[in-house]
Amino acid sequence: MNPKLTSPTPPPGPRPPKIRLFSRSSWPQARHLADVLRTETVGGALLLSGALIALIWANSPWSDSYTRLGDVVPWPGAPWHLDLNLATWAADGLLAIFFFVVGLELKREFVAGDLRDPRRAALPMAAALGGMLLPALIYVAVVLGGGGEGLRGWAIPTATDIAFALAVLAVVSSHLPQGLRAFLLTLAVVDDLFAITIIAIFYTADFHPVPLLAALAPIALFAVLVQRGRTWWWALIPLAIAAWTLMHASGVHATVAGVLLGFTVPVLARRQVGGDQPATADAEAGEAGLAARLEHRWRPVSAGFAVPIFALFAAGVTLRGTDLGALLGDPMVIAIVAGLVFGKSIGIFGSTYLLARFTRAELDEDITWADLLGIALLAGVGFTVSLLIGDLAFGAGSTADNRVKAAVLVGSVISAGLAATVLSRRNAAYRSVAERERLDADGDGVPDVYQHPDAR
Repeated sequence: MNPKLTSPTPPPGPRPPKIRLFSRSSWPQARHLADVLRTETVGGALLLSGALIALIWANSPWSDSYTRLGDVVPWPGAPWHLDLNLATWAADGLLAIFFFVVGLELKREFVAGDLRDPRRAALPMAAALGGMLLPALIYVAVVLGGGGEGLRGWAIPTATDIAFALAVLAVVSSHLPQGLRAFLLTLAVVDDLFAITIIAIFYTADFHPVPLLAALAPIALFAVLVQRGRTWWWALIPLAIAAWTLMHASGVHATVAGVLLGFTVPVLARRQVGGDQPATADAEAGEAGLAARLEHRWRPVSAGFAVPIFALFAAGVTLRGTDLGALLGDPMVIAIVAGLVFGKSIGIFGSTYLLARFTRAELDEDITWADLLGIALLAGVGFTVSLLIGDLAFGAGSTADNRVKAAVLVGSVISAGLAATVLSRRNAAYRSVAERERLDADGDGVPDVYQHPDAR
């Protein structure tokens, strides 16, 4: 062969950078995350207080007063099926605030957060999907093995309660690295998205399309106002109430209205440069948008009032005169506990491990697989949305209601205890990472690791 006719072998190009799982996000995103976690941690303490009061009250000599309080109907004979008791108002009304904040957070994550980057979004998406499918499969398998009663509650062990989980972290004084904290929050947000979808599709009874279509009108007007930056409370709050009322009348769970309203709020700020121009889709611009301002205003209401009051009405498990052996041996109780403790942890850990294996991604240098196991166990704390789905599946006050509440509480406490045990063993390492993440040698207000990622 003529050597002149042979083409030289091109030099190998630069290898693409390896994907690192649980790496730090940007500094604006880290600041937003810190604010969210601070609020949710306080809210988690209030949630636990509400649940504890409910448990003590429901098992005290005054347990009848607890039941009667939940059954009070503040305005009987109200139109649009609004003659609801206080317990239902807490689940359908106050939790709409919680889901409005979820909608705002979801919109922000997809527009200016980790979920806008497909490479960063793949991890929480895969983990949340695995953490939803495996608990549901375990529940179905256990219930079918026990006779098949209670299959409608298959979605109960699929949810994660971020406020409860953060309260557990506060108790064990865990200084999780920023990458793990971001993963936990994003995982919970995606988990809520799946839960909302499940509620809307599988737990809608007596569907009425006309009120549902009518609900689109106040939602559209709400969207027009917020997109134009009009934050008139005297207009937005009545529109939100109208959307909630019509959604409730349609048979679709009314909290879905909160999510849809949250989705309409713009995330990115608008810049006055030759007219209104949207800011670039970065995390810092997202923080200046209306969604961040509304989230900052309404998240304390959700975490500090709406969710704790819901817990007060929903967590009252009556154990007086109950055969605990029969209760804990009930197939539905076993299914929920197994789904939360084993399904969530194995589903999240396993899907993350498979993602790393098939994409050849590596863990961040500060993270170990034991850390992920602790987070996966912590995700088994499924309180607020699990109790809500239990109410939707079997009805508040039904025969199965007490078993569902007991199972969710037992599964959540076991998951919290196991997570605390795993994570507390690494607290010394977490403190070292936290100190580096706070170090600001040049005093410019931005920690050095966010300016110089190699500063370890």
